[in-house]
Amino acid sequence: MSTATTSPTAPPTVPTSPARTTLRLEARKGWQALNFREVWKYRELLGFLAMRDIKVRYKQTVLGVLWAVIQPLMTMVVFTVLFALLMGRGNQPTVAGVPYAISTFCALLPWQFFASVLGQSGNSLVSNTNLLKKIYFPRLIMPLSTVLSSLVDFLVAFAVLLGMMGVYWLMGSYQPTLSFNLLMLPLFMLLAIISGLGVGLWIAALNVKYRDFKYVMPFLIQLGTYVTPVVYTAAVIPERYRTLYFLNPMAGVTEGFRWAILGRSSVPVAMVLISASIAALLFVGGLFYFRRMEKEFADLA
Repeated sequence: MSTATTSPTAPPTVPTSPARTTLRLEARKGWQALNFREVWKYRELLGFLAMRDIKVRYKQTVLGVLWAVIQPLMTMVVFTVLFALLMGRGNQPTVAGVPYAISTFCALLPWQFFASVLGQSGNSLVSNTNLLKKIYFPRLIMPLSTVLSSLVDFLVAFAVLLGMMGVYWLMGSYQPTLSFNLLMLPLFMLLAIISGLGVGLWIAALNVKYRDFKYVMPFLIQLGTYVTPVVYTAAVIPERYRTLYFLNPMAGVTEGFRWAILGRSSVPVAMVLISASIAALLFVGGLFYFRRMEKEFADLA
């Protein structure tokens, strides 16, 4: 008689959960090194914020991007009439051989771009408080995105300048000059970006903690219009004050734009270098101060 043997039953297999990794983000103290690689990693967010700003700015508007032209155009018209009445037609403070309207509008291009970058970057953190408190990303993305959105307005206004030059040429009152100076235009554009961001980064970081700075920005922009050679040229500034005058970084930018586009006047190289040095100091200082205050943005916003 054979006996049946029974094998012991194996215990049931319990599925094991995969190992979990916890990533903990902590704010560092003190001055921190700049991490541009991290900013490049979030470049898609940079483009998204820039496109959002452009769409929101012109959403449900009748004139659309023409609003980017109306302000500098009206400023140019007002000062053209004002100086013609005060100084006489043809005696306005303009570049030799260039109509006052073209000379002024040419300088208004970089100035309006600077003012736009300064205003938007200075308010970029305060206007995005919900985003600051919800997710992590390099906070530098926010002020940087304002450069891309302001660039759209600049390109539209630049096309209007070319149209103005064409109209004056057809009227026979202006002969455009094409020269290799135009190759230096991107350099002066870069200087305008550095100048706008340099001041904007300081104000953006301070604006989170001290909300008074939102009232400072319009005052700075309005004051800067008159202490920068926009509605006049730097030639009217007495020689003994030139060095002090070009401590304003936008003074070198506006004179550089006139020299590159109009090709009539000689650019004061030494003075432009002074403006560029001040712009670089403001930009580097703003970057490091922004980085130092970055850890407090979410708590203070």
